[in-house]
Amino acid sequence: MKREGKGMKVNALKVPVQFVIGYLVLTNYCFAQIEKPMTGDSNDFVKIAASQGSSSPLLFTVPETGVPLVGMGSFYREDECTTRDGIPNFLDKAGKGGQVTVAFIGGSITQGKLGYRMQVARYMQHLFPETEFLWVNAGVSGTGTDLGAFRIKEHVLRHQPDLVFIEFAVNGAYQAGMEGMIMQIIENNPYTDICLIYTIKNGQTASYQQFKIPDNILGLERIAQHYAVPSIHLGMEAAELEAQGKLIWKGDPRQKADGLLFSKDGIHPLEAGGNLYAAAIARGLRKLSANTSPCPHHLVDPLFGDEWDYANMYAPWQIASFDRNWNVRPIQQSHLTKFEGWFDSLMTADKPGATCTFYFEGDMFGVFDIGGPEVGQLTIWVDNQLVALETVDDRNYRLYRVADNSGDTTLNRFNGFCNNRYRGQYDVIQLPFGRHEVTLKVSFEKADKHAILGPKRLDDIMANPAKYDRSAIYLGKILLRGIPVTITEDAQPE
Repeated sequence: MKREGKGMKVNALKVPVQFVIGYLVLTNYCFAQIEKPMTGDSNDFVKIAASQGSSSPLLFTVPETGVPLVGMGSFYREDECTTRDGIPNFLDKAGKGGQVTVAFIGGSITQGKLGYRMQVARYMQHLFPETEFLWVNAGVSGTGTDLGAFRIKEHVLRHQPDLVFIEFAVNGAYQAGMEGMIMQIIENNPYTDICLIYTIKNGQTASYQQFKIPDNILGLERIAQHYAVPSIHLGMEAAELEAQGKLIWKGDPRQKADGLLFSKDGIHPLEAGGNLYAAAIARGLRKLSANTSPCPHHLVDPLFGDEWDYANMYAPWQIASFDRNWNVRPIQQSHLTKFEGWFDSLMTADKPGATCTFYFEGDMFGVFDIGGPEVGQLTIWVDNQLVALETVDDRNYRLYRVADNSGDTTLNRFNGFCNNRYRGQYDVIQLPFGRHEVTLKVSFEKADKHAILGPKRLDDIMANPAKYDRSAIYLGKILLRGIPVTITEDAQPE
């Protein structure tokens, strides 16, 4: 890392530490939770978080039927697409035929089948019929650019994409995380093109109707301008149609509507809404086609620092040691097979006191796991000290930090969305920058699941109390903003 630490002797991790498993993980896909909103209507963020369900394949194909071929339409607004340095490397390569890789990374609108992604893929295949496309769906619902920065290496960059579409405007629009993603893409391959695409949520059509840009998108535009990457506003045509009385932004598709129904919930487009989003990208591609001369993208001095450039995620057995109370469980041999698109295997434990330990140099760590009725809590030990956690509320994302005063010493893996269902989730904890020893223990203390579910969601827990009366942990990934390290026997963390 660029910042120098001091203290224990360390070496960059090259092999698994203390825990050897003869099981190779090729592809993991993760899911995250947003429990507390940072911007906009709190109900919007609840809907985004609750939309998390089963996984989607990381690689996808476009079926011959069932996906509409969108056109560009007649809508025009000069500021719908800002070209900046464009996507010349992709256009040059796609125009010559051969093999091209296009990745989509974002939240639930990207993950969904007809939110825009599939229509755009079909349009691009129509635009370049001689090109063989590899399509990457790195959409994970309910997540933002913070998680995107942790997962972009595994989910996107290992496929060596020629073009990356990034969609995170309705999921927090955290600027520093977006900058970290862009930096990682350029560092991986300066000839990979990037295009930011801006979806919108309930209430934001009014900004476009007043010829303004929503505040969260203005923040992302600052990043796009700084790195000279193009951007496309996907909601401008929908806003105009709504103003003309030709579109209903939110409604019940079972009821007859006078006009095009964009969505059921004000966030996730139905097929017709996804077609409008895709048409905006089609118009953007036409505008961007003016520049097809290949050229590298360049890193510039960061606006928010280089911390998110060091974000990554790891299979737990790659960097941590586990006691005998943990087991590696291939996802296909578990009751969690619907998550096989995200995790090949899990580290599982259900005995209080089960312990794992890892070391890293950096300022942030976290866990990706699966929540459900039977999951329990973790206690966190940092540099041999049991730590209390407090929530850090930021305008665009959420994390924990070590509390100075006494507080909650448990990290609960059960939440209100775990009512008789399983879901992916993550939490991140910030520390002072340095070299740290982190130990996770399954807590002996049980969560008050009745209180967490609330009075309206008690039917299943009352009918099946034994299912909830456990302390299981399903650990899929360890997140680090930093680097994993090994330590020598005579060295100790600061």
